[in-house]
Amino acid sequence: MQDNSTQVIRPARGLQGSIRLPGDKSISHRYAMLGSIADGDTKIENYSTGADCASTLRCMRGLGVKWERDGGKIVIHGKGSQLQAPNAPLDCGNSGSTIRMLSGILAGQNFTTELFGDESLSKRPMARVITPLTSMGAKITSKDGGRPPLAITGGNLKAIEYNMPVPSAQVKSCLLHAGLFAHGETKISESIRTRDHGEVALRAFGAEVKRNGTQVSIAGGQKLKAIEAIVPGDISSSAFFLCAAALFPGSQLTITHLLMNPTRARLFDILIGMGLKINLAQVEEHHGELVGTAQAEGNGLRGAVLSSGDSAALIDEIPVLAAIAPYTEDGIEIRDAKELRVKESDRIASVATNLRAMGAEVEEREDGLKIRGKQKLRGAEINSFGDHRIAMAFAIAALRAEGETTIRGADAAVISFPAFYDTLEAIIER
Repeated sequence: MQDNSTQVIRPARGLQGSIRLPGDKSISHRYAMLGSIADGDTKIENYSTGADCASTLRCMRGLGVKWERDGGKIVIHGKGSQLQAPNAPLDCGNSGSTIRMLSGILAGQNFTTELFGDESLSKRPMARVITPLTSMGAKITSKDGGRPPLAITGGNLKAIEYNMPVPSAQVKSCLLHAGLFAHGETKISESIRTRDHGEVALRAFGAEVKRNGTQVSIAGGQKLKAIEAIVPGDISSSAFFLCAAALFPGSQLTITHLLMNPTRARLFDILIGMGLKINLAQVEEHHGELVGTAQAEGNGLRGAVLSSGDSAALIDEIPVLAAIAPYTEDGIEIRDAKELRVKESDRIASVATNLRAMGAEVEEREDGLKIRGKQKLRGAEINSFGDHRIAMAFAIAALRAEGETTIRGADAAVISFPAFYDTLEAIIER
């Protein structure tokens, strides 16, 4: 996503306030897809405001699914397991979640669908879904190196047992979706446990999904039933505000109705280990997902080393953790995060480039970064590289810099959080 918008961020003295965040992207995508293939009307409150989740709804409409906004809700009129052949290619925009997870559903439909996206999405690797879906019986063509656009001819799938070579919640959800349409029981093994929103959402819609250690399985032929749900606040978006609070000792921040899924909550553990005081309160379960209130208090920042399972669990939160690393006592080292190279931008290179522009010393590695602590950053002109998480991460880093920071391509934030800058400005003290 390329744009010429700019945002100027001025230094802050502190941070105080209470916020409620738009619905979690990961859950919003899955509820929209599963609601479309369920029987009955699914009603979703606090659906993500991001452009990526709008792409999913647009694609479902292209597949004959009727939906409308009713006040603060989205009502999806489920079509059951058989969707309608689209009369034009489906535009997934910037959304890797849309193209990968929807591929699993389309693999089970007896027609051909073409999926495409923007310039950034067109560079992202799709072989990780093409390979297993092909072995289940789908016919898929792609551009060079397994990249979009994809043409998927589905129907008559058979179950497989699959070991995922790269840990990915999107790929796991894609194959669970396909497994609904396959003959037999589809089993998926992962070397590192990834987010479980796909399994939780399928169970919410009435499917039986089993877990045995690192393996999840689903039997084909199950029917889904519509639900009414409120999507909890996006935990990846909370990372930006929690990191902002961490920059200022004495800051007080409350985030209400926030997702606290255990496979995503490693963020809290890392930030608490770094020195941020976080109290989790009023925790309840909604459709299998934990939701509660996070109260944070800034208290100085130690460093951290993120590797292996942490890097996989925090893949979306690493950019902002890296962006504030120079302000920590001991710095932050990130290893085993090569997956960051194939996100909306090459996030390892993007973070390193922008931190250097602000005067930091950074060691860039093939699979991560090493950023020493006790550095001072100065305001600079930095580039979002068309990546929403880079734009937002450096808005946070700019709060403690000396002088103003200008973010080029700042509108990339609309991909996940259109109101990000306004929400941040409302809790900043100057």
